[in-house]
Amino acid sequence: MNTKVSLRTAGIIAGIAVVVAFLFGLIISTGTLFTPNQAGAVQSSNPPGLVGESGESPFTRIAEIVSPAVVNISAEKKISSSVPGFEWRFQGPWDEFFKDFFKNFPKLEGKTQTLGSGFIISEDGYVVTNYHVIKGASDIVVKLINKKEFKGDDVKIVGTDARTDIALLKIRCKKKLPFLGFGDSDKVRVGDWAIAFGNPFHLEGTVTVGVISAKGRTGLALPEGPDYQRFLQTDAAINPGNSGGPLVNIRGEVIGINTAITSPSGGNVGIGFAIPANMAQRVIEQLRTKGKVTRGYLGIYLQEITDDLKEALNLKSKEGVLVSEVMEDTPADRAGIKSGDVIIEFDGKPVKDIQSFRFRVASTRVGEKVKIKVIRNGGEKSLYVTIGEYPEKLASTTKEEEKKFDLGLKVISLDSPEVEGYNLSAKAGVLVVGVEPDSPAADAGISRGDVILMIGRKKIKDISDYKKAIAHLKKGKPVIFHIQRRQRKIYLALTP
Repeated sequence: MNTKVSLRTAGIIAGIAVVVAFLFGLIISTGTLFTPNQAGAVQSSNPPGLVGESGESPFTRIAEIVSPAVVNISAEKKISSSVPGFEWRFQGPWDEFFKDFFKNFPKLEGKTQTLGSGFIISEDGYVVTNYHVIKGASDIVVKLINKKEFKGDDVKIVGTDARTDIALLKIRCKKKLPFLGFGDSDKVRVGDWAIAFGNPFHLEGTVTVGVISAKGRTGLALPEGPDYQRFLQTDAAINPGNSGGPLVNIRGEVIGINTAITSPSGGNVGIGFAIPANMAQRVIEQLRTKGKVTRGYLGIYLQEITDDLKEALNLKSKEGVLVSEVMEDTPADRAGIKSGDVIIEFDGKPVKDIQSFRFRVASTRVGEKVKIKVIRNGGEKSLYVTIGEYPEKLASTTKEEEKKFDLGLKVISLDSPEVEGYNLSAKAGVLVVGVEPDSPAADAGISRGDVILMIGRKKIKDISDYKKAIAHLKKGKPVIFHIQRRQRKIYLALTP
């Protein structure tokens, strides 16, 4: 039997279908209504998980939980200078004249105060901060959010590790203290919420919010180091004074230690770096139990594989690291590793670059036997090395050794964002961004803004070349530095 449907009936059925489809769409979109904003983009009027039923932000609760365990750290340091509050900043034809004029002025001793942050990790008063916050300090004051202060004998430095820029303090308190727990930084993903706590610019109890912008940042030329870098990058505002404070996730767990920023102005531009919690915990535990950090050691010098080296060595890719030198009587030497080997695998995992390889070696337990795969003379070869302990004489960070290796210089790579504004013509080398008073570099006449082109007979292309060159300098023996100063190239003799 044929059934005829009128146009009016068909229209009603179609209308009902449209309404049902619309309602179904609302249901599967979790009930959230969307409205276009002025720019035409779509935005939620009530983003799920961001605003509670009573309208409060989830960050409010995080701040209430975390803030009581965040501390303000001030440290007094001794300084010396020719003229109080005066640093060399001369530019132009008279700079050498003024330096010579003030060079023989008596050194005046003074004090300066640094400000940083930290956080409590146990109810009995263990406090974590950055090493550079308390480096060289004579008096340390730790202040809680409730204004209670700890100083003098009530503050003890348990241990420091300059290579990761971590310090562990202990404050003596009769009452149990609020403390923070660590999260798993390996599980952090780019785009996750990141909340930074600290005391920027002397403004106590500051909270800033952003996201994790990147993971595993390495090779950053930072004034305070550190050598071992696997930074979390975040756009949560980090400024001077935030150093040592916690970076937490949306659950209030510490996922990083706020450590550094990169900025041409010295203030926040949305690029901050934090030491990952998992790296920090390994260091903190060793500092707590032994007062120092022991690291794995091979005893080799490495260099990255360039396009030219790849072609010359007939390699398939630039992955791996080239052994440029093997030190005598070291774990690498005893295992048969040779200069010219290309290490492509360590403990069953591929080797990508120098920074990650150094970190993996340092993180390996001393005494552990590890398989290393190398390319030698065009063929692959497997070797077994027993990891040694990084020598204390190399790990030491005493003032004498800092002067020997740092020479009073702070340098950055020419591809760093901070070089903007220096108007450099040099294409290779490292830029001097700081010269400590009364240091070998200052005595030699090296200035802020100089580009170091050569040390001795070694050309300096980047930070890696610079570190290798100064590591081989001998104390008391002058060495020639080839410098580009604006449009001139000059030679200066520096005595370590």
